[in-house]
Amino acid sequence: MLNKRTTEVYALGQHISMSADKARRVIDQIRGRSYEETLMILELMPYRACYPIFKLVYSAAANATYNRSLGSNESNLVISKAEVNKGTIMKRLKHRARGRSFTIQKPTCHITIVMKDISLDKYIDTDSITWSQKKKKDTTMSYYDMYSNGGTWDKK
Repeated sequence: MLNKRTTEVYALGQHISMSADKARRVIDQIRGRSYEETLMILELMPYRACYPIFKLVYSAAANATYNRSLGSNESNLVISKAEVNKGTIMKRLKHRARGRSFTIQKPTCHITIVMKDISLDKYIDTDSITWSQKKKKDTTMSYYDMYSNGGTWDKK
């Protein structure tokens, strides 16, 4: 049981006015990548969801260098977790002919970016390893011949 320094920082954006599915399309491209590579990808992608995600990634990197006082270099940061959740739906009315009105639904989403400093992650906590990871399975392949055991066609 080793005491580790906390190496994760996060940035949270709430009530961003776009669909969660459109934001997930961009988040899936940057999950697990380094900080510099993520910024380059977000600048070059043609989606509208890239700009708020770019601001969140930049904010999480600023949190890593300032708030947590990790003293981490930006080249050591990796996006360890990125998730998009549905937010509230704003409902507006659009006036139509003959006194009718239709509802316009404007979805929002909540985006969470968690960054990890890989240079500070030196120690492994032995309690976090599960029993299935400790025990290695035997993965040898054995040949099974389905025609030599008789089967159902040999019965009279």
